[in-house]
Amino acid sequence: MPRVDWDAARYESTHQYVWNYGASLIDLLRPERGEYILDVGCGPGQLTSEIAAAGARTLGIDSSPQMIAQARINYPKLRFQLADAVGFSSDEPFDAVFSNAALHWIKPPERAALAIAAALKPGGRFVAEFGGHGNIVSILDAFRQTLGEAETAKRNPWFFPSVPEYAMLLEEHGLEVLSAALFDRPTPIPGEDGLREWLQMFAGALLADGGKGVFSQMEELLRPKLFRDGAWFIDYRRLRLAARKL
Repeated sequence: MPRVDWDAARYESTHQYVWNYGASLIDLLRPERGEYILDVGCGPGQLTSEIAAAGARTLGIDSSPQMIAQARINYPKLRFQLADAVGFSSDEPFDAVFSNAALHWIKPPERAALAIAAALKPGGRFVAEFGGHGNIVSILDAFRQTLGEAETAKRNPWFFPSVPEYAMLLEEHGLEVLSAALFDRPTPIPGEDGLREWLQMFAGALLADGGKGVFSQMEELLRPKLFRDGAWFIDYRRLRLAARKL
């Protein structure tokens, strides 16, 4: 994952929707007692804890020291490790790998797919949800208008693949895709400052000079599309999939 100075306390207080929406992904994972499950990009650990509550042994990894520190405070009985998904390795293979709202941060995606496949037992499951093709398209278009096409492309920290693109990537690394879906999930951030809050939390790499002058331009461009009923609706588009290691 790219280097991001996450404010874990702020993330927990204002962006709970990330793990609230991700909770339904655990139904697709179907963790079982005694299984060993890796949570890639675990953040403050809420979903790692839910997986562990099913009786599984868990390991949560994240590249953010702030997130790992918060996860250890939140769930001191669970295991969390500071690790980058593209460089992670384990002596003990996992029955399943789980990831929510993290894989679109990981570049190059090929290295993440290789690490995930290597972490799994033969027949092991991989269940994930992350930003897919068309995710935050309005926000990226506004950045192009504000910063210019070339600067936006240079600063863009995300990878938003289509279903066929990501399925092919996984299959090239020995993972058979069992199900995959791309769907819209407009997500409300309440208040006049909701877009600014989202940009400060997630789009720091694209904010020139810390956002000076950019926030007002972005709000002006995006208000007709994304602001209604007192909230900014972030135009999320998610890719959700299940696969297994051959």
